[in-house]
Amino acid sequence: MTASIFDKTRTLFDLPEGVIYLDGNSLGALPRAARERVAREVNHSWGHELIRAWNTCGWIDLPAEVGRKIGRLIGAPEGSVIAADSTSINLFKALTAALRLAGERKVILSDTGNFPSDLYIAEGVIETMGQGHRLKVVAPDDVEAAIGDDVAVLMLTEVDYATGRKHDMKALTAKARAHGVLTIWDLAHSAGAFPVDLHGAGADFAIGCGYKYLNGGPGAPAFIYVRPELQEKITPSLSGWLGHDAPFQFELGYRPAGSIDRMRAGTPPVLSMAALDAALSVWDGIEMADVRARSIELCEIFIREVEARCPTLTLASPRNPEQRGSQVSFRHEQGFAIMQALIAHLVIGDFRAPNIIRFGFTPLYVTPADAVKAAEVLERVMKERLYEKPEYQKKGKVT
Repeated sequence: MTASIFDKTRTLFDLPEGVIYLDGNSLGALPRAARERVAREVNHSWGHELIRAWNTCGWIDLPAEVGRKIGRLIGAPEGSVIAADSTSINLFKALTAALRLAGERKVILSDTGNFPSDLYIAEGVIETMGQGHRLKVVAPDDVEAAIGDDVAVLMLTEVDYATGRKHDMKALTAKARAHGVLTIWDLAHSAGAFPVDLHGAGADFAIGCGYKYLNGGPGAPAFIYVRPELQEKITPSLSGWLGHDAPFQFELGYRPAGSIDRMRAGTPPVLSMAALDAALSVWDGIEMADVRARSIELCEIFIREVEARCPTLTLASPRNPEQRGSQVSFRHEQGFAIMQALIAHLVIGDFRAPNIIRFGFTPLYVTPADAVKAAEVLERVMKERLYEKPEYQKKGKVT
């Protein structure tokens, strides 16, 4: 039954013939509905309705509607998620709000498996606020022990972008709460990849992007979650027009909206928001537990096949499937060139410095046969040392 579900969802994507796409953890494939929706928004909503489309075509409500759909996938209560801006901007909003709530505590706790951009944002927040905060970064295994009464905010990416290692959100959030520590979870590699339960875990804030497992397209809007009990207690640092309680009264002073809307700032990017909205329709009728089961099946097949065929590759991801997200990573000193050779042979994954080759498994369109075939191609690349060819050594701006 589960297999038939994913046979159907695969048909909802426009996948290039002959390509095995294992990079949905970096950029999701194109849903057919997104192409059709963007064309409609351009030709009818913008082309015919013009500015009337904010009302007649529901543009103004898109951030809330997209947030509602994402909320279903991440265990968030109604009215606690809004789609807006980028992941980095939303982290800035969440972190500044959390630090203001934290009072005299000054430590932002994170780990070395966090996405570097999140750490950069934290550094910028510390400098911008100028109140003596500091960033403490520990090894992933040391996070739990480092949570104490001096910590203001625990800021973690649930799934390590490089290795796929998965934090125990519920356990870490519980310890943080016991010590009065606020939590911010980055769900960039979680939302749409496996079941997330923000409400059940008691998370305070969460952020994530729309272009990975949610398939919203390059640069798709991100999202931000705020625990309902905190929404009216936080003061937005980006006090933008559409976060105002009554934006079209054009008051000269800022009054934050009395809901998650206060985390909005500027005008939503309608075309990309519409693409993400349409992309989320592929999740209709899909249970995240089924997605997780299929993901584990795909990853286990791939690990087994690669380790049998490519003994010089070292598994970088946790072997226990419960401890990783929906990706598998291997290490090799020629990782970049290996990935370029794979891509040239129509198996698309990606490379992360210094030596990680990374494969994302999106159950909505990746099949067990894809996992086996990808391992076969990787075996050829390794055995024939195709990665030594000069053309696979050249790096572009994006790796």
